[in-house]
Amino acid sequence: MASAGRGFAGYRPADDDDGTAARRWWDAHAAEYLDEHGEALGVADFRWCPEGLREDDAGLLGEVRGRRVLEVGAGAAQCTRWLRRRGVEAVASDVSAGMLAAARRLDGAAGTVTPLLQADARRLPLPAAAFDVVFTAYGAIPFVPDAEAVHREVARVLRPGGRWVFAVTHPVRWAFPDDPGARGLTVTRSYFDRTPYVEVDDDGTVAYAEYHRTLGDHVRDVVAAGLRVVDLVEPEWPAENPHTWGGWSPERGARIPGTAIVVTEKDRA
Repeated sequence: MASAGRGFAGYRPADDDDGTAARRWWDAHAAEYLDEHGEALGVADFRWCPEGLREDDAGLLGEVRGRRVLEVGAGAAQCTRWLRRRGVEAVASDVSAGMLAAARRLDGAAGTVTPLLQADARRLPLPAAAFDVVFTAYGAIPFVPDAEAVHREVARVLRPGGRWVFAVTHPVRWAFPDDPGARGLTVTRSYFDRTPYVEVDDDGTVAYAEYHRTLGDHVRDVVAAGLRVVDLVEPEWPAENPHTWGGWSPERGARIPGTAIVVTEKDRA
């Protein structure tokens, strides 16, 4: 969740957000976010989550050599850059011009060229059946009120037999305060309360919104898009990871899950 300091910050309906608040927030805070988390994310590293699970170890995308890969909600494209360094034909997309500008700066520092596309994950300007693999590590899904539209669009651009993998905050976390310390280990909300977390400017504009979906909601959304779940990964917090990342920490990670990674596939024709 974003930091507060707004006219309102808390749980309330967000019927006045059509999903564009995410673009405005990331445009405004791209540099700040990378200043805080850039060292952990790296320049060309594929890290799925604050727990530190890496694609090199997990292999959740499956075989990607010789296949076309799309990242949605790519941010500064660290994951796509990692794939391209391994010879994979990969493209990074994000709704935020600010994050893609940061991606270009990282390319300049790394001496790499990453194909970048500014696009809303719910409306990809791409042909049908164009990719073998689509993925996102904490992008797109939490920040739009209609995540089912993301899944439908991903299913459209996937080839038969293609794979869609997405990482999100583990839904059980919404029952706990967003606090990395002991306070974050006490349930204060119903897991089934889907009221989003919203920050509103003094003029009434939604500045930030993050949407809660239960595990069942995620499964129903992907199935409705014509995909099938083949794996659900809940990374454990490794003892060798001493770092705190927002509400993620060793203290909480030892007791409750922080991330859910859903692996899905599109049926072959």
